[in-house]
Amino acid sequence: MKNIIIIILSLFTCVSCKSDKNKPNLTAQNEYAAIQDQDKPKLEASIKRGESVYSDMCITCHLPNGKGVPKAFPPLADSDFLRENQIESIKAAKYGMSGEVVVNGITYNSTMAPLGLSDEEVADVMNYINNSWGNSINNFVTPQKVSEL
Repeated sequence: MKNIIIIILSLFTCVSCKSDKNKPNLTAQNEYAAIQDQDKPKLEASIKRGESVYSDMCITCHLPNGKGVPKAFPPLADSDFLRENQIESIKAAKYGMSGEVVVNGITYNSTMAPLGLSDEEVADVMNYINNSWGNSINNFVTPQKVSEL
């Protein structure tokens, strides 16, 4: 009887260790490309290029600190929308965005015109934003991923 209980407990432990509860939810909005060690130099180079794109194209509305303009242009720094809607955020950088969007509990209803960025520039600026101002979003955006949207 003791052996049976030990076997059952062992099986239960093994099954619960393989649970999906601790794995990230990879929905259409949060489909993260995990950053592998071999990708870190590529990511760092992309972030550096993205800083330049941000300075040229985004800084006027979203400001140097990424905090945006209250009630006009949403923040990118510590943005719940950015964290929870990576694909929509990438699409906004690629195609522009209009209509209502709720960021950190505040509703914004303005227009972001398409900026005419290449897929590489969109990937670079997203990698910069995802890793700036306290953001640490584990998503390595690649030009290929951008081209698929």
